[in-house]
Amino acid sequence: MIAFEHPHPHGALAPTAHLELPFFDDAHRALANGLVAWTREQRVDESDDRAACKEWVQRLGAAGWLRYCVPEAHGGALPELDSRALVILRETLAYHSPLADFAFAMQGLGSGAITLAGTPAQQARYLSAVATGEKIAAFALSEPEAGSDVAAMATQAVQTGSGWTLNGCKTWISNGDMADFYVVFAKTDPGAGARGISAFIVDAGTPGLDSSAHIQVMAPHPLATLTFTDCQIGADALVGTVSGGFKLAMRTLDIFRASVAAAALGMARRAFAEAVTHAKTRKMFGQTLGDFQLTQAKLGEMSALIDAAALLTYRAAWQRDCSATQGAGTPAYTAAAASAKLTATENAQRVIDMALQMFGGRGVQVGQTIEHLYRDIRSLRIYEGASEVQLLILGKNALK
Repeated sequence: MIAFEHPHPHGALAPTAHLELPFFDDAHRALANGLVAWTREQRVDESDDRAACKEWVQRLGAAGWLRYCVPEAHGGALPELDSRALVILRETLAYHSPLADFAFAMQGLGSGAITLAGTPAQQARYLSAVATGEKIAAFALSEPEAGSDVAAMATQAVQTGSGWTLNGCKTWISNGDMADFYVVFAKTDPGAGARGISAFIVDAGTPGLDSSAHIQVMAPHPLATLTFTDCQIGADALVGTVSGGFKLAMRTLDIFRASVAAAALGMARRAFAEAVTHAKTRKMFGQTLGDFQLTQAKLGEMSALIDAAALLTYRAAWQRDCSATQGAGTPAYTAAAASAKLTATENAQRVIDMALQMFGGRGVQVGQTIEHLYRDIRSLRIYEGASEVQLLILGKNALK
């Protein structure tokens, strides 16, 4: 599989009206236009997902796009992480290649806890290497019996005279067996629930870490199960404070949750562009598919679903950036991010499904762009907080 070709010269992400919305400024528009031009030149063989992800990280690093994953003090492009920049980057990359988006996103998510709470030494060691693509990052939170219920994690970190000993298992870990380091969350106080979780940096190759169990999924990308058996790490591996890991994980996920919505939005825009092109060119009963009112109605529904998702996604990113700029402490944008993630991923699933139906038999042919998007979009409704979790967040917020 080669990274998707654009369906026509301008695509749906050439300078478009959505960049003129007041959520963005001129710097964001310049970023978007530059990235669109760059993605059009990229062709990566994605038949081997692990090799392709490594190549995407190298290309994104060499072109300077990974600099948006870390702050300026450590080789980043901006003084602080900027949610609107992350949204633009992920939407554009996902439109071109969901695997490219994945490679970019994991550099940010995998290093996010270090950006937020790492020591100066940790930040100096890892963040600049993330920005250049020299090091591949990973975020290890989920476990076989602890996905949405993070407090149920069983992996433990026991303090020793020289540091910590990790024992347990993490699964569904993106970049597993490929990352250069993992930010791992483990119980340091097993009886304290979520309040007893701490975060640690574990370098690949550390004795006691086994990352060889790969997981195959319907839309291939690198996943693995991590097993820790008396894994010894130094005292300097702790990120943030002891028992501060749960809040750190949630803060990290909050920053990137709106960007998951943006990835879904990029895939939906791509499916819509493919559908429009197909409707204009597919001949049926002496006219084009687009001449039928039923087709026009479906395209109208797809357009409305995309617009609704876009507005919620951009609002969430804007709200987070404004809160950070105003020094408001922990920003109160969790509900906005949940609304964006829920709506964008669910709407994208509907849009891609409608586009596939419009293609008929070609839509389910392996190797077709629409078929690939249909598989790619499904996991976004699950990871970084399933749709049901987002509904709970919104419901609890309504009852406050």
